[in-house]
Amino acid sequence: MEHLDTNQFENRMNARVRKNKIAKGVFFLATISGLIVLAILLIRVISQSIGWIDWNFLTGRLSTDAEQAGIMGAILGTAWLMLVVVPVTFILGVGTAIYIELYAKKGRVQSFIQTNIANLAGVPSIVYGLLGLTIFVRAMQLGNVVLAGGLTLSLLIMPIVVVSAQEALRSVPQDLSEASYGMGATKWQTIKKIILPAALPGIMTGTILALSRAIGETAPLTALGIPALLIPFPEGLFDTFTALPMQIYYWTLDAVLTEEYAYLAAATIVVLLLLLLLLNSIAIFIRNKFQQRY
Repeated sequence: MEHLDTNQFENRMNARVRKNKIAKGVFFLATISGLIVLAILLIRVISQSIGWIDWNFLTGRLSTDAEQAGIMGAILGTAWLMLVVVPVTFILGVGTAIYIELYAKKGRVQSFIQTNIANLAGVPSIVYGLLGLTIFVRAMQLGNVVLAGGLTLSLLIMPIVVVSAQEALRSVPQDLSEASYGMGATKWQTIKKIILPAALPGIMTGTILALSRAIGETAPLTALGIPALLIPFPEGLFDTFTALPMQIYYWTLDAVLTEEYAYLAAATIVVLLLLLLLLNSIAIFIRNKFQQRY
């Protein structure tokens, strides 16, 4: 300690404290800026939707008369989309994560697959829309029906589900699987009985948050040519449909000609936000209820 330069030590400590305060201030301003923008958007949308959300609006059909227009067709179309997206995304996404993490040999091939999946998560959504248009609408000749829209949205969020499921599987302590092998269990029995139940909260949370993104996506559906016209309510996977984001998009365009459509778009945005809030709340509930600490 006798060789310690106290002045130099104090100068370094003061410099670190100043850098910490500057970083704290920058991050605080970034947080406040984001919250202010979000608050302005919410106030704007909610104020425009007041007086337009009622039972007739939620249960009515689309109409050229803004006073009589409803969004039940868009709500049903969104629900049908989720009936395709949820099973396809969960089975393929979690299955891919299990193969990469627990079955594939560590090496260049595994690293190559993992890197490409991570990169796919950052590809713009319109690219997935064009991919869905090429494969499902034209090559498979499905048309712009529920099944084509659901498969396209599944491709969009699949990388996110795979990455989040991989992280959840990695978080399971190695001791649990080794203990299972020590008891004589096979690899699949260990995955089914030990690893998957322990990783389920993380998998479900990532999947539901990815589904929230799928519900709010407009660009892929626009590329598929999904309409927002006076079409019948969808009743199956091969019916034409519209969805809440598409309805918001078209009403926003129509607002240039008729002001009332801006209020209808704002009211639909509020309904979509409530739906997203419900899904995120479910994700938090699942994570807290089944979370285990080791």
